[in-house]
Amino acid sequence: MASREEEDAVAATGSKTVLVIDDDPDFVGYVEIILSANGYRVYTAEGADQGLDVARAVSPDLVMVDLMMSYGLAGNTVTRELGRDPALKDVSVLMVSAIVSDCEDEIVPRGEDAHVDAFMVKPLDPSELLARVAELVGDPPVSGREP
Repeated sequence: MASREEEDAVAATGSKTVLVIDDDPDFVGYVEIILSANGYRVYTAEGADQGLDVARAVSPDLVMVDLMMSYGLAGNTVTRELGRDPALKDVSVLMVSAIVSDCEDEIVPRGEDAHVDAFMVKPLDPSELLARVAELVGDPPVSGREP
């Protein structure tokens, strides 16, 4: 996590907030380094329940959630709960997964209360991640500063 001084500096620039929900600490650290180095305020959570608690506490601009976590398709649970919460239903959602499928519709939840705005397959290319995050939060494209 960022230091208090870094958080204050980021807040002063009006940067967007991203919540990363994944049970793989290496992946979370990788994403946090990339996004933080490019001006995003990043919060993290290890699983669905903690992720929903953090989302409710910080009202992120984007939730990035892994489809498969420690107990099955926990990412689907997160997207459904976000969609049902009036305060979070308009938050952009980027689902990620190591599952490679030509049939994205079969693994990404759809429907009225389960919204996913974009899907990316792990491992994530830093430039592609930054471009997708910028698109989802309404930022101009990020050049991709190396951490």
